[in-house]
Amino acid sequence: MDIARCLTTIDLLCTRDLHPQHGGTDAGTSGGPGYLVAVLQTSGEFWEDDGTERDETGAQYEHDRDGLTERLTARWGEPQRFSLASVFDRVVTGEEIPEPWALLAGHVPDLHLWRPPGTERWLALGVSQWDKELPYQLIAVVTDVDPP
Repeated sequence: MDIARCLTTIDLLCTRDLHPQHGGTDAGTSGGPGYLVAVLQTSGEFWEDDGTERDETGAQYEHDRDGLTERLTARWGEPQRFSLASVFDRVVTGEEIPEPWALLAGHVPDLHLWRPPGTERWLALGVSQWDKELPYQLIAVVTDVDPP
């Protein structure tokens, strides 16, 4: 992982205008009203894996997230650790949960959250995996929507 590149991307996310609508941008982010998502790193897929490579890759992606967390903690203090398990349960039962939280709950188990000083935004770091055969992604999310 290129930590300097990831930190630059995070800095850009924190200063960009948030999306007025769903979709991608020319700057490599996607999002929707009130949030932006950047993929910082993506693994390969795991179609032919017995689970060993997937487990090792998942652990490496969590380690990479934790490395970025250390750098951001030096800037902004300790993050809040936010589990999305109960948010996922609430989505499944039909409760209306605002984005990006409802979307994230489907593929990111937990987040490291900061409120960067001088902003009304949240920055979240997480490790995403949509299904066991699909790649891991290290993602950064910036939003002005408070966590549920």
